Amino acid sequence: MNETLNFDFCNMTIYDHYVIVVVNEGVIVSTEHNNTLIKITETYFPNKPFVYITHRIHSYSVNPEVYSKTAQIKNLIGLVVVSKNYQAKINAKIEKMFFKKPFEIFSELDDAKAWAEDLVAEK
Repeated sequence: MNETLNFDFCNMTIYDHYVIVVVNEGVIVSTEHNNTLIKITETYFPNKPFVYITHRIHSYSVNPEVYSKTAQIKNLIGLVVVSKNYQAKINAKIEKMFFKKPFEIFSELDDAKAWAEDLVAEK
C-alpha cells in the first residue's frame, strides 16, 4: 500500500507498516490537527501495529499536549522524527520527553523506514 492524502496542514503517505507525515511550513500542530491524523490512522491501521514518521522538511511547532493523546493510540508502537536541521533535532529531543513509547530521531528518511520496519517486525 502507498497512498498519499493531502490536508490543509500536511501531506500524509500511508504505507503497510508506517505513515509518513510532512507538515506544512509555519503550522502549529494542535490537538485538532492531531484528531484528524488519529482518524486517518484508525482507518488505515484499525488493528495492526504501525509507526508514525514525521519528516520535518519545513519549520513548524507542536503543542506538547498532542503527544500524550497520540501515545494513547493502542496500535501506535513508535514515533520517528526525520530532519537534517539541528534545531528540529533539539526540539525533537524535548518532545521525546512527552511521548512514552519508542521515539527515535534520524537524519535520513531511509533510516527511519528501516527502524519502523524492524520495530513492527518485533511486535
